[in-house]
Amino acid sequence: MAASNCLSKIRSSYGILSEKEKKIADFILEDPQNIIHSSINEVADHLEVADATVFRFCKRLGFKGFQALKIALASDIVGPLQDIHETILESDTPAQIAQKVFQSNIGTLEDTRQMLDEKSFQASVDCLLAAQKIEFYGNGGSGIIAMDAHHKFIRTGKPSIAYTDTHFQLMSASQLTERDVALFISHSGTNKDLLHVMRVAKENGCRTISLTDYAKSPLSEKADISLHTISRETEFRSEALSSRIAQLSIIDALYVNVMMAGKEEAKKSLQRMRSAISEKKF
Repeated sequence: MAASNCLSKIRSSYGILSEKEKKIADFILEDPQNIIHSSINEVADHLEVADATVFRFCKRLGFKGFQALKIALASDIVGPLQDIHETILESDTPAQIAQKVFQSNIGTLEDTRQMLDEKSFQASVDCLLAAQKIEFYGNGGSGIIAMDAHHKFIRTGKPSIAYTDTHFQLMSASQLTERDVALFISHSGTNKDLLHVMRVAKENGCRTISLTDYAKSPLSEKADISLHTISRETEFRSEALSSRIAQLSIIDALYVNVMMAGKEEAKKSLQRMRSAISEKKF
């Protein structure tokens, strides 16, 4: 885990924390500087929780203990990156709001880039390269990301398709084999329909990849390979919305890797597509 992303990890994991752990998270987010100079006993006493609760909170975030969390938090505070997720105010002009939205997107991309697990990403690329067929699944807003993924991967020459309807997802998943790959997209990773589809795909031996928020989720835990985004919720804009630009970027990175590895075959496929599309233009 990158040390400079402690605050982002806390925000991203907030939804899966217990009530007592949320008290600790709120305390850190409100005054991170204070935590650096406090002991685990002092924090526990101030919040009226057990030392063990603070320790479990650190472990849940992926740290070895309270001291490791403090070191990461210190790097976060003294690092060069500023908190660019500014609150949108009623007094803001349209141009100022646009600036804040752009800055929020930049922050989401930077947080996700720094937290991207290289081994999981490499495994995803290898998995996609070995696949006979690639299918993308997503519902609602995640379905749009799935369609975009298909729009990109159709250029690779590998058979691919995206499904956004649960019934079609189940029907298609039932036909997958161990030679295929299914990529599941869900910000929360708790979509019951997608979990059902993943179970069907895995029962047929299909390799599965999940693309979810960084926090642990049922979908990411059941997938063979898990990829994650980091995003923050701001006023008028949920973290699920801001995460989509990070999801698109991860899909882009996977696509470029597959195209680069495919070399001549990928180039031929792209040329055939461009030739076919050119007939639609003046």
